[in-house]
Amino acid sequence: MSRTVDIPQELKTALRKFRFARRDAGHAALVVKINKQKLIMEEVEQYDDISIEDLAEELPENSPRYVLLSYELIHSDGRKSFPLVLLNWAPTSSEMGLLTLHASALIDFQNTADVSKVIEVRDGAEGLTKESIDQKLLHG
Repeated sequence: MSRTVDIPQELKTALRKFRFARRDAGHAALVVKINKQKLIMEEVEQYDDISIEDLAEELPENSPRYVLLSYELIHSDGRKSFPLVLLNWAPTSSEMGLLTLHASALIDFQNTADVSKVIEVRDGAEGLTKESIDQKLLHG
């Protein structure tokens, strides 16, 4: 039985708008969840200039989310860049059926959002820190 999760046009539009927004400081995030009953993705919230620690506090401890993150990255030579990163927020305490659905729709969401870098976060807020993201982006 193959069940797919639909990405409505309004979410695709929001993703595109978020992707091309001009930023010169701070982190921005667009949080998306799966509506299990309707089998569609829905935008939960958008944040502008949010710290990674605050973002981690906003995300639910027992429900998966896709987080499209415009991340302010300071390179070793002082340059700033704003890579687009997909945080796959999938706490191990989430309901198994929802985690499975979330995992099955990840590639489709990643392709729709047009993001190459995915960072898995399974251990909740402790696993989502500026240091952990810097580490993954700067050092692979």
